[in-house]
Amino acid sequence: MSDFSEELKGPVTDDEVETSVLTGAGMHFPWLQTYVETVAIGGKRKKDFAQTTSACLSFVQEALLKHQWQQAAEYMYSYFQTLEDSDSYKRQAAPEIIWKLGSEILFYHPKSNVETFNTFADRMKNVGVMNYLKISLQHALYLLHHGMLKDAKRNLSEAETWRHGENTSSRGILINLIQAYKGLLQYYTWSKKKMELSKLDKDDYAYNAVAQDVFNHSWKTSANISALIKIPGVWDPFVKSYVEMLEFYGDRDGAQEVLTNYAYDEKFPSNPNAHIYLYNFLKRQKAPRSKMISVLKILYQIVPSHKLMLEFHTLLRKSEKEEHHKLGLEVLFGVLDFAGCTKNITAWKYLAKYLKKTLMGNHLAWVQDEWNSRKNWWPNFHFSYFWAKSDWKEDTALACEKAFVAGLLLGKGCRYFRYILKQDHQILGKKIKRMKRSVKKYSIVNPRFSY
Repeated sequence: MSDFSEELKGPVTDDEVETSVLTGAGMHFPWLQTYVETVAIGGKRKKDFAQTTSACLSFVQEALLKHQWQQAAEYMYSYFQTLEDSDSYKRQAAPEIIWKLGSEILFYHPKSNVETFNTFADRMKNVGVMNYLKISLQHALYLLHHGMLKDAKRNLSEAETWRHGENTSSRGILINLIQAYKGLLQYYTWSKKKMELSKLDKDDYAYNAVAQDVFNHSWKTSANISALIKIPGVWDPFVKSYVEMLEFYGDRDGAQEVLTNYAYDEKFPSNPNAHIYLYNFLKRQKAPRSKMISVLKILYQIVPSHKLMLEFHTLLRKSEKEEHHKLGLEVLFGVLDFAGCTKNITAWKYLAKYLKKTLMGNHLAWVQDEWNSRKNWWPNFHFSYFWAKSDWKEDTALACEKAFVAGLLLGKGCRYFRYILKQDHQILGKKIKRMKRSVKKYSIVNPRFSY
């Protein structure tokens, strides 16, 4: 088998190149076909169908991993023989494997094109009728990727009316998904019509006709999407489109019900975006602060570094409840725990200001609760001498905010704080002096134990 593998990986000569009916001119499958019938073993040649196709599948996968698209295409040509395998299980599994690997190759092969991909997809739909719906959906997505909206819609319409075999639950979900993607295309048309309508005066003779057209498209879209979003899953683009149309026609209760179910239904997987969509909707509707806090509290538990956490902090800070004020401090520390937020000057400004306010309000325990779990790693993570030099060089405003926080948490002996304090800056001079006075007055560290 090792000899066979080495020969399969051998170089291709010009005399061996053939043209493939599968992929069109320019993509060739040469010498490999000669190995389909026989494999060299111990100096003797005998028929070994299973060994050949198994080896080809391994070579295809390896070539894909290495982005060797031409080589993968050559190996695929031999693997097609699996469709005639005597093993019924392998024969039934082959169409889906061939589709997944073949579509990947044709998507990236430099000499492939849309016509080639369409031909391959149409053939695979007929070969693997059990995979017809799945292939049709993926084919439509490929066409969408290439901006061929009409072709994609036609493809989805054909799949929607296709009937073969038993009506299983998985098939029902695929049908719903196909209808929903068709609805998404209709939403795209509706969105363009809506834009067209917004540019017309209500007294314009064309206004009523366009308005009716917009309504017709919204009805079709709603019918196609509404069934899918009731099934547990992650349906972000469909939910957003559906809610936008409900809002446009004034059905705010319906929109809120959809978003609430999407965010809170326990049958649905945990999804940060569901809570983001609900929060943004409530914000647009000017909902009570308590409702928005409830939504963002769950988002905080899922993604504590999300950019909306700064809005969450603002809502908590404005609340009249003391527990919210304490949580507001926790949220800011939580945001700055993440490496992606270390340069977020707004977060540092909020923390600097809120730390001082919290300490002035005699809530030292709140600060200590947050700092105790961080005092062993935040100094190196945020407040090292290296970061002091780097931050001052890149963004003096950021460096000042961080220095104030460092001073409050680590005392005036902190290297970050001392470095910024020594810098000569005309504009920030007064701010640095005020910072020094505040640190001396409110720092949680006894000066004798400064870092």
